[in-house]
Parts: sequence; C-alpha cells; structure tokens
Amino acid sequence: MAKKGDWVQIHTVVLPPEERSSALPEDTKANPLEMWVKGYLQQDAEIGDEAEVITRTGRRARGEVVKVNPYFEHNFGFFIPEVLEIGNTVRKITFGGEY
Repeated sequence: MAKKGDWVQIHTVVLPPEERSSALPEDTKANPLEMWVKGYLQQDAEIGDEAEVITRTGRRARGEVVKVNPYFEHNFGFFIPEVLEIGNTVRKITFGGEY
C-alpha cells in the first residue's frame, strides 16, 4: 500500500492503436501510445489502482500505479577493465603522475 505523498510511477494508455494517426509507420501505429509518469501520490493506493500524482514540475497526471519508490534500472553493461584504464591514462596525460 502506497500512502499519500509517496513517490510512485503511474502508467496510462494515451491512445489505443485504433485511434493513432494513419500517417504513422505500420509497426508504430499497431501499438498504443503509452505514458509513464513519476510523481507524488495524491491519495493512498495499491499497485494496480487508478490514482493521481503531481510531478516534480507541478503537473497533475492520472494512471495506474505500477511502482512505489521507482528507481533507474538501466546500466552501462558489464565491467570492462580497458575502460578503467582509459580513465587512468586520461588523468595521467592531463594531470601527470601515476594513478
């Protein structure tokens, strides 16, 4: 259960496929136009409930609560030792000395 004021992510379908422009490429117009927004919950809600949020910029949005306390899940891939060495080399060239 998320409480009013919690940071959450909501999701809503802005346009279903049948309402999208015919000028779009086929693979694009075959899918809905979706929106994911993060903001401060305006009433207690559970995952799956319809709720309103206020974003960091003050915009109000409604949608289905999909995450509580969302965080970035992307990364830059596996560790590559050579990339670390590039940083050391740049520091050595720029500032001199060993790292």
